[in-house]
Amino acid sequence: MNGLYALKPWFARRLTLLRRWLIRSGISPNAVTFAGVLCAGAAAASFAVLAAPWAVVPVVVFLTARLACANLDGSIARETGKQTRLGSFLNEIGDRAADLVVVLGFLPHLSPPFVLGVLLASSAPSWISIAGAAAGVRRINGGPMGKTERCLVVAVAAASGWYAPAAVVMVVGSALTAGVRLFQVVALCNRRDGEAGHDGESGRVGESGRVGEGRDHDPLSGRL
Repeated sequence: MNGLYALKPWFARRLTLLRRWLIRSGISPNAVTFAGVLCAGAAAASFAVLAAPWAVVPVVVFLTARLACANLDGSIARETGKQTRLGSFLNEIGDRAADLVVVLGFLPHLSPPFVLGVLLASSAPSWISIAGAAAGVRRINGGPMGKTERCLVVAVAAASGWYAPAAVVMVVGSALTAGVRLFQVVALCNRRDGEAGHDGESGRVGESGRVGEGRDHDPLSGRL
């Protein structure tokens, strides 16, 4: 269930000229990651300050730029050979920060406890994916309420002023997505453990304490 994540290759092709220009200009992937967080902040500020429907144009522009940065930092790192563990770490921190900052745009429109609930729910799918990657299985992405879908819901709220319904959709969709990803991660972990057992590797762990670590999970994959 990839949701709008399935459009990522199409979106990446639309960014080809911009990506080549950034590479020629010597812009680092980490700078692009930081720019994505700034774009998320600008989207949140527009969403918080401007009334619907006037907020929709800047919100859509800044959220699109935020998604573009999330796509470009990894592709620039790969094409320029600048994939590093620090870059992978910064990419994850920047992505999570951008997601949370966008949700903070709801604060002028909803009660703080409600917004806190949206923050916790919307972050759950990402943490499950990261935990799965740390366990040595492939990173789970996509919907039904992934990063792109959350941006779409915020854009709809900016256009309509339906802040509470949008927040409810994000909470329910994020909880469903977390459940789907958890099921997938558990299945992948069980499959890996079963394969290790058949290979006579059951119980053999490296220094990290993780069985079979490194076959499916690249520590630099967070730059993708």
